[in-house]
Amino acid sequence: MHLLLVEDDLDLGTALQRSLNAQGYACTWVRSIRDARAHTGEAREGFDCVVLDLGLPDGQGLDLLRYWRGNQRNVPVIVLTARDAVASRIDGLDAGADDYVIKPVATEELASRIRAVTRRAAGQASSIWEFGKLRINVGRREISLDGAPVALSPREFQIVEELARNAGEVVPKHRMASALQPYGEPLEFSTLDWHIHNLRRKLGAGIIQTVRGVGYCLGE
Repeated sequence: MHLLLVEDDLDLGTALQRSLNAQGYACTWVRSIRDARAHTGEAREGFDCVVLDLGLPDGQGLDLLRYWRGNQRNVPVIVLTARDAVASRIDGLDAGADDYVIKPVATEELASRIRAVTRRAAGQASSIWEFGKLRINVGRREISLDGAPVALSPREFQIVEELARNAGEVVPKHRMASALQPYGEPLEFSTLDWHIHNLRRKLGAGIIQTVRGVGYCLGE
């Protein structure tokens, strides 16, 4: 899962990025509205979730959020701020935030909230997702096929989760490769193809389809 962290505090941003990367997220960290807009412009691939501070050096995070929503950017956004007044929380949620979290927050809780908002965005009501004979427990990071557990590497699980999160769509290779790399540099396509090959060996050839020249999709 590819996250965008918009946080100007150097120590907090460093700590959050390191912790989220350690939990398997690909976390891109920027410190200004300008950089956030550059990373979410028309020419750039989208993120699965944005964690957004409100007080930024070149403006207010809520103005950026309103800009995204006004331009039909429906990416889940979690506001992460020290502003704990009820009026501030109402403003944030009414501006289009999917969640509003008060600093300080344990990274484990933030990760849980990220899973919650992205789960809702994917149209899933719980942490257990079912696609035919494939069952994915996102919270426990476990997969079963026809009721039998399947042992996957962390990277293999990430690939299946990313495809499931975008079920019904083709995930382009470059987007998949970028989302799976915790430090922002996309994986080589050859490495991605190797992981897909191993997944087909474990799950069967029909679970992951290749759309030639584009990417991959989940489904038989």
